Amino acid sequence: MTQTDDALTAEVSDATPAKATIRDTIEATLDTAKESANNALLTASEAAREAARKTAEGIEANPLSVLVGGVALGVLAGALIPRGESETKLLKPVGRKLTDTARGAVEAAKDAGKAELAGIGLSRAAASDTAGKLVLSVLTALATAGVSAATKSATAAKE
Repeated sequence: MTQTDDALTAEVSDATPAKATIRDTIEATLDTAKESANNALLTASEAAREAARKTAEGIEANPLSVLVGGVALGVLAGALIPRGESETKLLKPVGRKLTDTARGAVEAAKDAGKAELAGIGLSRAAASDTAGKLVLSVLTALATAGVSAATKSATAAKE
């Protein structure tokens, strides 16, 4: 071997322990990163399951509020998102049907309500009469209270 070959061989043999140390450090770092990523994945998965469970419990506990919230969200989205010409053409018949159906439902509810009130003996005249009696009773109570307060005030002033 020449002097140059001997020098290169010496340098390579000196670099081998350094390579091993760097390789070990990289492998340890990769192992730590893998473990951290697995832990993060498990934690996120558990959090997602817990959120889904709580959401399901909330929906089961109060489904009407979820329905109302969904409708409100839909109305808000519909109000904020501009309607295009093609959507107007496509949705106009649907809107008419919904409006007609809603009107029919309101009329049916009115009729059912009137029938129910008639069934228990309440009519518009009876309700008006009852309301009149209630107002008269309240006015009488107020007048009595006023007279009583005036009497007490007059009695206190004499003494």
